[in-house]
Amino acid sequence: MSAGEKAKAKAEQVVGKAVRKAAHAMGNETTAAKGAALETRGKGRETKEKGKDAGGLGR
Repeated sequence: MSAGEKAKAKAEQVVGKAVRKAAHAMGNETTAAKGAALETRGKGRETKEKGKDAGGLGR
């Protein structure tokens, strides 16, 4: 997993989680859903990169 991709994945997860929690606390469900989507995208990116490291089909 390249350091840049790993950092992107983790940043998306952290920012997404923060946005989701803050928006949910303020009652803004649309923004909370966008934050959740960002968090999920970060998790997906991390999974993809881990697959590449393990010698999966992503290479």
